[in-house]
Parts: sequence; structure tokens; C-alpha cells
Amino acid sequence: MQEVVKTKLTPIPAEILKIIDETPDTKTFYLRPRGSLETPKPGQFTEIYIPGVGEAPISISGIEPDGVIVQTVRSIGTLTEYLFKLKEGDLIGLRGPYGKGWPIDKLEGKDILIVGGGIGLAPLRPVIKEVQKNRSRYGRLSILYGARMPSLLLYRYEFDEYRSIPNSELLLTVDRADETWTGNVGVVTELIPKATVKPENAIALVCGPEIMMRFTIKALEKEGFRENQIYLSLERRMKCGVGLCGHCQVGPYFVCRHGPVFPYWMIKKYFWVDQI
Repeated sequence: MQEVVKTKLTPIPAEILKIIDETPDTKTFYLRPRGSLETPKPGQFTEIYIPGVGEAPISISGIEPDGVIVQTVRSIGTLTEYLFKLKEGDLIGLRGPYGKGWPIDKLEGKDILIVGGGIGLAPLRPVIKEVQKNRSRYGRLSILYGARMPSLLLYRYEFDEYRSIPNSELLLTVDRADETWTGNVGVVTELIPKATVKPENAIALVCGPEIMMRFTIKALEKEGFRENQIYLSLERRMKCGVGLCGHCQVGPYFVCRHGPVFPYWMIKKYFWVDQI
């Protein structure tokens, strides 16, 4: 018998407080829920709903102390295109939060290696903020981030803040440089050997396009990371958010319910099939 999903499915209103243009096709929205919404955990997601248009699962990119939720959205469909036309002060619907997030409890006392590609930095941002807020609980932090070109890097206005976190580093790379870029050129996996965080007493958190995550796993294993030291977010595969539509099924797992964050050992058997 199918497990009954007990969760709130009715969206609540949320006001758009602020919109930041990140890249030509990506914006960050600061949303204030007007109703009861459970405090999200890093790595979870919500469903953004617009009446008459539809809904879409969007990763949580930040949780502000006053309850404001930060979500970074790339325009890739009808709902997100409509969302991009809205202004500060407009209302949308939110339901959630859903899913299993990053293993924050397991990170305490550990060195942390964050590897993000493109918009994959968005669900990793709350981990950076958590380490920054409670710095003494965690070991060294290495943030490795890559994008196709400099104009597609997210949160560039926060990079100096990341670098200022004690006992931390930020390493950046782009696939193709322009005349403004003086940093590393190449795929993000090339940064892994350069990171000061090494496998001993470390956990790696990875999010990005599937092909990038596959190469990242290989690079991490080459450096000595074991399967139980690697966590992946498969958040891009979701649809309904509660495991009813089956769109995000991977083997016996529903990404929206059993993930979107998985320990690599748990998903390894299914991660290398073509349809992931």
C-alpha cells in the first residue's frame, strides 16, 4: 500500500519584498510569508504557486532571522517567466518546505568542502550562511564555484563576505573567460586538488548539473573522499514536491521526499544511469 503523504498542500500568500538581478536569466526573490510556514532547513525547497499559471519547486537559498525566505530562480518555463514579470509588493503562493536538506548536524566539527556549478550554488548558500553564523561549530570551509562565464556567477556581491569568513576560502572558475576575468579558467573539478579542505575529517556537499556532479564525484574519490563523505542535491528533477506525481523517481526513491539531498552511497546505484 502506498504510504500516505501527510503534508499541507494549500499554498499561503507570500509578499515579494526584494528582487535582485543575478544574471541575465536568474533572479533572487526575498519573500515574506503571510501565514504559518515551518522554518525551512538548508537544502529544502518550496513550491512557488501563481494562480492561473501553475507552480514549480524552487530551492531555498536563504532563511533570514525575521522569517523572510530567499529563493534564487532561473527562468526556464512558463511559471518562472511570469514570476519574472512581478514586482516588489506583489503576492505569490508558497507551500512547503519539503524534502530532506543538507546534513547540518553531521557537519559539526568537520571540515566542509562545497562544490557548486551554475545555479547549483543557490541551495548551498544556506550552508555558507550557517557556517558564517555559527563559525566555532565547524572546521575549515572551502567553497569551490564555477559557471560557464563570469556574467553567470551568482551572488558576486557576496564573494568578499565569503572570503572574510574565518578559516575559509573561495575558489572560482569559469569555462570561458571575458576581458574582465583574471581568475581560473576551466571546469570546477580542477579546483578540488587546490582546496585546503582534504578528505580527513571532511564532508563534501555538491550541487549543479548532473554531468558536473558526476565528474565532481570522480574527482573527489580521486582525492580520497569516501562514499559516506559526499552529499548531493538532485533538486532539479522535482515537480509536485510530495512524491505523488512520480516525476522525480530514481530507483526506489522519490527525490522530493527522500531527498533532494542524498548521501552518495544511498543514490550511487541509480546516479550513473542515463536518465538521471
